[in-house]
Amino acid sequence: MRPPLILISPSIESKGEEFGDLSISLSEAYQQAMLDSGAIPLALPVTTFREIIAECVSHADGVLLTGGEDVDPRIYSDQLPPGVRKTVTVTPDGGARDLRELLLVDEVFHQRKPLLAICRGHQVLNVALSGTLVADIPIQMPQAINHRRMDKRSQLVHEVRLTEGSLLAKITGAQRLRVNSTHHQAVARVGTALRPTGFSADGVVESMELEPAAAHWLPFLLSVQFHPERLAARYPEHRAIFEAFTRACLHS
Repeated sequence: MRPPLILISPSIESKGEEFGDLSISLSEAYQQAMLDSGAIPLALPVTTFREIIAECVSHADGVLLTGGEDVDPRIYSDQLPPGVRKTVTVTPDGGARDLRELLLVDEVFHQRKPLLAICRGHQVLNVALSGTLVADIPIQMPQAINHRRMDKRSQLVHEVRLTEGSLLAKITGAQRLRVNSTHHQAVARVGTALRPTGFSADGVVESMELEPAAAHWLPFLLSVQFHPERLAARYPEHRAIFEAFTRACLHS
């Protein structure tokens, strides 16, 4: 049996190391986590043509949405206060990544492929299914803990309480999971057919899966607000996320 092919959506940089044009950026941590779980990662090309995205998804056994810049708030809200809006850092490609990933999510559901969504990907998935976001946690949730621990991006910094019987609880074998945290946005209104299954102490949604009534829509769907790819090499419970995703891709 051949290793499953995982289509990964990369970040966009305003200037590459060699050239001055837009460049894709993909942390090797995502690729290594997939390779270590027995899968082969492949980067999604930078296009917003649905036909090309659909063809890429058709050749893949699963799709991984990665972290990166904020989702443009114009996609999910036209009522953000100016003080909140100015904290948002959107992609340098004029919103092409947002559109590309919204199309990608649509194709994942159309073709029924396994999906793992991480950090920004967790937020993109929610928006794609008509959910909304907290655009800036410190301003809109002043009681929240510090979720933007860039100084400890590969370290465990807070705990997530998992819903009993949820997919993530089954994968990790735990009811409480220690995670890293490098985001300043979060899920607000949960998207259609999604079920929040993990919460930090301040109520931030840290993981989601499909509602039981919609579970048959995809062979596998898990989204997490944290970055398990930065922890997988040292923590078995985070490595288990990629292993479970890979198994789903093998049998989809």
